[in-house]
Amino acid sequence: MTRQNSTEAMIGNFQMADIRRKRPTARRAVACGEISLGELAFTMLLDKKMPKGDPIAMAEIAGIQGAKNAALLLPLCHPLALEYVQVRCQPIRESFSIRVYCEASTEARTGVEMEALAGTSAALLTLYDLSKPIEPALQISAIRLLFKEGGKSGLWCHPEPMTSAEHELFRPKNNHQLKNIRAAVLTLSDRAHSGEYADLSGPILAERLIGLGAEISHTEILPDGIEPLASRLRDLSTQSIQLVLCTGGTGLGPRDLTLEALQTLDARHVPGLGEMFRSQSQHYTSLAWLSRAEAVLLNDMLVIALPGSPKAVAQGMDILGPILAHAMAMVAGEAHA
Repeated sequence: MTRQNSTEAMIGNFQMADIRRKRPTARRAVACGEISLGELAFTMLLDKKMPKGDPIAMAEIAGIQGAKNAALLLPLCHPLALEYVQVRCQPIRESFSIRVYCEASTEARTGVEMEALAGTSAALLTLYDLSKPIEPALQISAIRLLFKEGGKSGLWCHPEPMTSAEHELFRPKNNHQLKNIRAAVLTLSDRAHSGEYADLSGPILAERLIGLGAEISHTEILPDGIEPLASRLRDLSTQSIQLVLCTGGTGLGPRDLTLEALQTLDARHVPGLGEMFRSQSQHYTSLAWLSRAEAVLLNDMLVIALPGSPKAVAQGMDILGPILAHAMAMVAGEAHA
């Protein structure tokens, strides 16, 4: 192989993940790890008698620096403007060890797991460096991601469960659930209703609702137009349905009449949900502002109209899913969180 061909073969082997079309969300991650010091070094550390100074104070500073510099240490890690970093060093007397926690947070298109892990590692290495003059047989272990929050996956926890003290300290936010909520999914499409093509968007909405704990009582395909949807919504509002997600008919085409159907109802408008969908969807596509996504409250039934494409409804659930549980609680008259 010639030198030129060899160089060309190497191009493109590595690249940062493309996050340009991802939506910024609040991200948080907590990592932990331990260093075993031995009885003598552990006692001297707590008594602040180490020859190089206070290891815990320096480790906490080093951990913050480590989190901030994760992208410099890891070639394919995205540089992030961290909004919060805290490092905690917890003495464990039973094992003469120090457990280190690093918490990192920001709003970004990608997570802060590596920042939390880099902060933990930097703090542990600093404890190692400042303790080795007393005890050379040190051991660093159990470095792991405790949990992460944000993005499409919401909360992820390490299979090794957190202790009750860790839960109390960090209070990870559970994924927002729609338990005991009765929901319906309506697809608006002339062609899907006639059998010309299969409905792909409705099943996505149903699957996502089930994933949030909702009970799906109806999944239907209706033709485009004002009256089919308006009549069906009036009927559903008398059947103890609490949430209806519609897909289709929110564009600018002559048969895109979902918004007009909602306007014929004696319903309260919830403009913020449509505005939120458009505002957040701009991170996926510049065409987001052409959507006429809308939401109304018909009696005690929340109706949300989303676009018709499978990709758009999936993105819509990523955007609106985290606030649906709170919205349903408000409709039910429960106290605000």
